[in-house]
Amino acid sequence: MTFIKPAWIVFLACLAFGIGAQAQNLSIATGGTGGVYYPLGGGIAAALSKHVPGMQATAEVTGGSVDNLKLIGSGKPYIALSMVDATLDAYKGEDKFKGNKVPVRTLMVLYPNRMHVVTVEGRGIDKMSDLKGKRVSTGSPGSATEVMAFRVIEAAGLDKDSDLKRERLGVAESVNAVKDGKIDAFFWVGGLPTAAVTDLANTPGTKVKLVDHAETVAKMNQKYGNLYVEDTIPKSTYKGMDADNKQATVMNILVAHESMDEKTAYTIVKTIFDKRDDLIAVHKEAANFKLENQKAAASPVPFHPGAVKYFAEKGIKLN
Repeated sequence: MTFIKPAWIVFLACLAFGIGAQAQNLSIATGGTGGVYYPLGGGIAAALSKHVPGMQATAEVTGGSVDNLKLIGSGKPYIALSMVDATLDAYKGEDKFKGNKVPVRTLMVLYPNRMHVVTVEGRGIDKMSDLKGKRVSTGSPGSATEVMAFRVIEAAGLDKDSDLKRERLGVAESVNAVKDGKIDAFFWVGGLPTAAVTDLANTPGTKVKLVDHAETVAKMNQKYGNLYVEDTIPKSTYKGMDADNKQATVMNILVAHESMDEKTAYTIVKTIFDKRDDLIAVHKEAANFKLENQKAAASPVPFHPGAVKYFAEKGIKLN
């Protein structure tokens, strides 16, 4: 006589051996198509999907860091690229996250995000004070560009509402608006080079200008903590630059919800470092994904236990 096992026993056996187990779907919240987050997020998604058994990762276009952190807060299976300043606001429940703390954790420090204050020749803008009365985009509503732009504007002694004719556009939209004469300048914080700014610089008959603002860093750090550093965008970055641009920089980090299981977090970080060369081929900012950059001082938001485990294996102590 043949003995037929109850269906639930077969089901449990399948779970135990991973037979027929569902793929692990993961979304990567990035930014607009004209920035660096989106191509890098796509590269990370490809690496995870190819090299992590059972994982299917996809990159999503978003408004940027603020939107990304809200997606993390939703508790859905997301990891996200974000700026440190916006992430700290989310972690503490301040500014755009007032009353809505996000249980976010750092997976790894990515690369420096450089604030661009971009204009073109002929708009009468040579220094920050020249922005007064001009039509200026301060970034899309869901972006950390807007968060940092407001802080730079304030530290430069300007009022974002009364001194500027302000628009809220993403970087690609800002570039088009400059070309069309609809705005005079825009703020954008991103990696080097940013594709949309390269597009503007390469436009025939256009000479791009980046406005120095490194002098705002001390005031921003005094008010918001030591999140910003004085930095430089080399003049070789974009066609037409006459000199190095002295500006403010903040770090980018990869983040997850605190409830992500330790193994998944560990595997994500390990795969990114193992496949770093593949990511550099996607965008050269991935060359800044370095073990020596992984330090608590680089991200005031606590590291996820899975990330802590990976970096400990590499000789890096984070707590």
